[in-house]
Amino acid sequence: MKKYKNNNKRLATIAAMTLVVILSMTSCVTPRRVNYLQDMSHGSQIEIENRFEAVIAPYDELSISVTTSNTKQELAAPFNINSNNNNGNRQNGNSYLVDVNGNIQLPILGNVHVAGLTRLRLQDSLTAMLKNGGYIDEPFVMVRFNNFKVFFLGGATGKVLNIPNERCTFLEAIAMLGDLDIHVRRDHIAVMREINGKMVMRYLDPRSSDVFNDPFFMLQQNDFIIADTYNNGIVRQEFSYWMTIGSTVASAVSLIVSLIILKKAY
Repeated sequence: MKKYKNNNKRLATIAAMTLVVILSMTSCVTPRRVNYLQDMSHGSQIEIENRFEAVIAPYDELSISVTTSNTKQELAAPFNINSNNNNGNRQNGNSYLVDVNGNIQLPILGNVHVAGLTRLRLQDSLTAMLKNGGYIDEPFVMVRFNNFKVFFLGGATGKVLNIPNERCTFLEAIAMLGDLDIHVRRDHIAVMREINGKMVMRYLDPRSSDVFNDPFFMLQQNDFIIADTYNNGIVRQEFSYWMTIGSTVASAVSLIVSLIILKKAY
């Protein structure tokens, strides 16, 4: 009987050690796989080649306001009227939806082509139109994006990042996500965007300083960030799932056996 108990203890010890080894193997991720900018040190300087300003595209939503000096505000009022038009532009306050042809309909100025312009270039263009048309001598035009969003898919989750200042880098987006799951592959993070009617994808690696000069480092509105996980991360999740189920079943069986033994004892 004593020998039987000792054998059971040995088997239990072996099973426990095996379980620890399996869990260690499925959850092991080295720092080299996850640490950011590993080739940079204190005092490192990297010149960024790609500077970026968001470019207006169809289906963007723009906020446009026109003002002038305090004594001539009545001149700017007609350009800030809330209205609907017949070209499918949705206007909400001074917000305009760029149509499929890249145009918006402005009060008085009419149809204006805006696709391909940056926010600042559109401001200058509208300012010139107001001056040259004799509408306002000293107009002040403010254009903002209302829909600068970046979408994240990966790690069994999805998120929408609303960018308030119309400028977001790849690393800033990762920070806004609250960092990536430890099992996300840093060497295989994709940024996908629409260029000339085609979806283009590039893979960025935040572990290297080369990421700063990738043309997709500066994100554009409606970009997708798509992350993959390491196989061991998936195995670990599956293992945890089945361990939970197995533990529940084992507990139920143990309870039933205990009840049967108690019933026989009494």
